[in-house]
Parts: sequence; C-alpha cells; structure tokens
Amino acid sequence: MKLPDPQAFATSWMSQFSDPGQWQSWFNMVPDAQSNPVGAILRDAGATIKPDTIEQLKNDYLEQFGALWQEVLSGKAPSLSDRRFSSAAWQSNPVTAFNAASYLLNAKFLTAMADAIDASPHQKQKIRFAVQQVVDAMSPANFLATNPEAQQKLVESKGESLTKGLANMLADMQKGHISLSDESAFEVGRNLALTPGQVVYENDLFQLIQYTPTSAKVHERPLLMVPPCINKFYILDLQPENSVVRYAVEQGNTVFLVSWRNPDQSMAKVSWDDYVERGVINAVGIVKEISGQDKINAFGFCVGGTLVSTALAVLAARGQQPAASLTLLTTFLDFADTGVLNVFVDETQVQLREQSLKHGGLMPGRDLATTFSSLRPNDLVWNYVQSNYLKGNEPVPFDLLYWNADSTNLPGPMFCWYLRNTYLENSLKVPGKLTVAGEKVDLSAIDAPAFVYASREDHIVPWTSAYSSLSILNPKKPKANRFVLGASGHIAGVINPASKKKRNYWINDEATPKTAKAKRPAAEEWLSGASEHAGSWWPEWARFLAEHGGKDIDAPAQPGNAKYRPLEPAPGRYVKMKAD
Repeated sequence: MKLPDPQAFATSWMSQFSDPGQWQSWFNMVPDAQSNPVGAILRDAGATIKPDTIEQLKNDYLEQFGALWQEVLSGKAPSLSDRRFSSAAWQSNPVTAFNAASYLLNAKFLTAMADAIDASPHQKQKIRFAVQQVVDAMSPANFLATNPEAQQKLVESKGESLTKGLANMLADMQKGHISLSDESAFEVGRNLALTPGQVVYENDLFQLIQYTPTSAKVHERPLLMVPPCINKFYILDLQPENSVVRYAVEQGNTVFLVSWRNPDQSMAKVSWDDYVERGVINAVGIVKEISGQDKINAFGFCVGGTLVSTALAVLAARGQQPAASLTLLTTFLDFADTGVLNVFVDETQVQLREQSLKHGGLMPGRDLATTFSSLRPNDLVWNYVQSNYLKGNEPVPFDLLYWNADSTNLPGPMFCWYLRNTYLENSLKVPGKLTVAGEKVDLSAIDAPAFVYASREDHIVPWTSAYSSLSILNPKKPKANRFVLGASGHIAGVINPASKKKRNYWINDEATPKTAKAKRPAAEEWLSGASEHAGSWWPEWARFLAEHGGKDIDAPAQPGNAKYRPLEPAPGRYVKMKAD
C-alpha cells in the first residue's frame, strides 16, 4: 500500500486556514479527490465506506467544528489535551490554539473514516496504520510556519536556532538517520559494553564472549545469552548501572554471550539454518566444553529467543537436552498476533522480499530501523524533527537511543525464511511442520523449565503473544513454566535495573495449571488475578537461574580452556562493525 505524499498533504491541509471552504474537500470521497489523504489510501486498497456512515461522520464533524468555531468567536481558548500542544506558546495564542484544535479534530475525523471502512481485519489494520502515519506527519507542530514554539525560539535566538537546525538536518542527511541522541557521547568499549570478559571463540557468524566472574563461587551451570541478531548485543550491556549482563555475573553466574556479526556481502547467502546450527547450537556445544557441564541455562531476547528455542528443538530431535532452563524475554513462539508489525506482512510483501533477497543479498539495517521508527513516529521521528531541526536543539546523550540508531543488516535468505515461516504462516509453533538444520522442529519437545518475560506496553511483541509461549513449552509439565509481566515497552521494560527500584511487574503463579489436563487461563484472566510488585523483575529471574544453576563451585580462574583460548577482550570487534 502506498502512502500519499506527506508534503502535498501538508499543503492541502494548511490551505484550509486561508480558504474557509477548503476543509470541505476532505469529505470528498470520489476517486480523483487528491486533497483527501484517506481517499488516496482507499483507492490503493480498493476499500470503501458506506454512504450513510460517511454522512454520519461528516455531520459529527460539522457539529464539532461549529462548536470549535463558536469557542474561537467567543474568545474562549480551545482545550488542548495533546502533549504536543501543551506549552504556553500553543495555549495562549488564539490562532495557534485554533490551528492545533482543528488539526486534532481533522485527525479524529480521518481516523474515524479509517475505522469505518468495509475491509478484512488485516486490510483495515493496514489502512488504519497508513492513515495514522499521515495524520502524525501533518501535525502543525512539525512545520516552522505553524509551530509557535519554534517561531518564538527563532526570534529569541535572532535566527541562530534556524541556522543550527539546518546544520543538524544536513548532518543527519549525511548519516542517513535522525539523531535521537548525542552520538559523540558514546562509544562501544569506552563507555558502553564495559563488563569485563574475553572473546573465546569466533567464526564468520558470531563471537562468543565469556565474562569475568565477580565472586569466588559461581553456579556450576553456565548461562548462555543469545541477543537478537537484528540488533547489537550491547542493549544487554549498556552501562554498568543498567547492564543485564553485569547483573547476571554479579548473581553468581558464569555468563557467555553470543555477539552476532553485522552481515556484509560475504554473508549474503547465510540462512536461518546457519544461525541455528553454526550459531546457537555451535555456541551451546562450546559453552558445555568450556564449563565441563552437560547442561546449561539458555537465554534468548526477542529474535534471539526464537533462535534459541528453535535450536533446542533441533537438538531435542537429535536426542539431546542441553538446557537446564530456558529464559525467553519478549519473544515470539506463536506469531498469531504480531501487533502493529502485521501491517508489513502479507503474501504480496513477502513475495517481493523473496524475489529480491531469498537467494542472496542483504536486508539493510537502515530499512529495518525505518520500519521500527514508523511504529512510534511521534516519539521516534517527529519529536526529534521538531527539537533538532525546527528549534535547533542538540539531542541529549541517551545510551538506549544511541544503541537504537546503531543498526545491523540481515542476510536476505535468513530474513525471508523468518518472515514467511513465522510472521506470515506462523508455522514454528506447529510440531513437525518446519525442518531446520535437517530436523523436524517440535518446540514442545524441549525439556527445560521456562522463565517467560513480557512487557505490558510492548508494541513489538504484544505481551499476550509472549504469554502464548506457555501453551507451547512443556505441555505435559505446565508447572515448569513461569510467566512474569513487566511494565513499559519492548526495551525499557527489559532494561529495568534492580538497583533503580523503578516501575513494577506482575506475577500470578497460582494461575499455573497443576496438571497437563488443566486449562491455562487466558492472558487477560491471568492479569486480572495477578499481584503487582514494585521495582524490577530482575530478582525474580535471578532466583530462577539460581534454582536451576546447580551447586556452587569455585569460579573459573581463566576464560576458555586449552582448546578455546582468549582471542581479544570483550566486547570484541564484531559488535563495532557498522551497517553499510
């Protein structure tokens, strides 16, 4: 589905203030009504709205617009509850307040039109998403001519803010992305990814880091952490005060971590099977060799969790059960509900990707970053357009946003397999439907207690989807599964240090079925009976790891062993590779 040109829409939208009758063209639903953004989207989608429905929406709009206009004529300032228009510059000026209020009214009307179309649920979701992109882009806060805060700063700075804003914009154009943070403030290995350790193995796909213990005694079973290959691993090791890796080490775990290589053209034909076999399964074997243990604690975050689960299922098909426990953070195993990401996945879009990438090539990291930014455009795009370009502000240092901009490529064949078999066809959860690394995949065959974590406001992996993993793992031993729900979103919910005592989390262990035949409560039912606890969920996880970590032994004196010797200090060079 093609989006209408935002700048053309901006011109059309703002013209209503110079021509009082112009806004009426927004209601014109004929196919050639170029001024109507929803009309263009509907034409592209082949969708329609019932005439009586559009008439009702039109009448509602006219009534509300009339009330707004009467407020303006009477000298009463319109009520603006949207945080984009919360400053005095918007509220105190009748013209800018009216601009903002009429924009919000128009946005409400366009959104209602998108919700009223006759289409399939998936098509309606795509149209709703496309309309929202346009609505967000056309906010008067996004344009210097209609943003009183930016205009005020322009006057106060005697034009310097505009000069700085243009410089910021030109610099970002050269970098190929909007600066969300002061990128000069951070450097991986200098003030990010600082947990001490050594790279003890590498191949063309990943480096394996073994971290230095901080205690004399450690749990005998090591912890292998597999981050998403779609991002750099140091989201788990940002700075010492918010590092998941450092916390795991401090809790007495011998921690190993997979640092995925940022793919270049030499990896253009790498497949999902490669990531499972030569990546995760290889790492599991090496960790077992170095530690001398027959079982390890396995950990996967997001796509890393999907990879770990697939790898353990492949090993189960080979008669091996190397996991003493499995931790999954914000992970899909059941892709029935992929939330807003579903708008990017249908047969046509997947086929287009397959035609260009299935047999070789790279999915550029910048394209992936743009996709994820579009899921929250006001927070990750327009907020910074306003601040950096219109007002000439310099972005403040923020480690998480620096990481967010440090994108990675993906090998085309791997990406296409993942897109079709999980997001499009949801085949991974079906026992025996997929063959990976020469084995039929059955996630229910993984024999390991599972700690499943989800974030309540997650827009990447809806928490209810993560909850669905409980019905897939350990179906005959439901008491082996534990579910913890944290506050906030996909990343901020995970990176919630115990020392900060921020946010909260929910548990409901009483809802866990006692037998395989007992029914597991639906997600919302689970939440309604859950108890809320202040602070971080990390200590809950630490207790889970300790429970399955075996006895305490002396911490290893040196990293690696005679076969796997240290190659370079953590964080290693793979994590520093930039996307093309």
